[in-house]
Amino acid sequence: MSALPAQTRPARRLAPGAAPERSRRLRPAPEAVRRARPKLAYAVVSLVSIGAIAMVQLLLSIAMTQGAYELDAQVLRQAELQREQQKLSDDLDRLESPQYLAMNAEALGMVPNSDPVYLRLSDGAVLGQPTAAQGSSGSSAALVPNALIDGVPPVTAQGAEQTAKGGDAANAAAGGGNAAPPVPDGLPTPATH
Repeated sequence: MSALPAQTRPARRLAPGAAPERSRRLRPAPEAVRRARPKLAYAVVSLVSIGAIAMVQLLLSIAMTQGAYELDAQVLRQAELQREQQKLSDDLDRLESPQYLAMNAEALGMVPNSDPVYLRLSDGAVLGQPTAAQGSSGSSAALVPNALIDGVPPVTAQGAEQTAKGGDAANAAAGGGNAAPPVPDGLPTPATH
């Protein structure tokens, strides 16, 4: 025998002469048997909601496309600004070159001193014999001309061009934005603007 208790109920005994019980089955009620027709309002609400979802999806797609066009325009603008920055940086490097500074100093009347004098700070002694500098034509001209500053007028010529043309000094300093003409004796350099 097992230790588990019995799980079934004992069958009921019927009284003699009593009719046996009919088995119980579930049956639908007569009113529920006929099918309920869908109402027109449900169909209209579902169609309107599907249309609204499609419209919202279309508007989001248009907004995303517009954002892509704006992003592309900003990327192009950034590339243009970077080219302009590089051009201005090249112009600034050219104008800061020692050859350009020496050319401008000569144009303003300065002359190089071939006999410099030095001052020793520890005791204040003067080393060398001070003499006046003598100017000569082309005294500081480079042995090999610099093609980077060819076509760029010195400061004194810029002032004359500005008054003659009515242009600005920045345009004259940059050589008018044109590429420098080739120099037969100089080193060729490409114009990268």
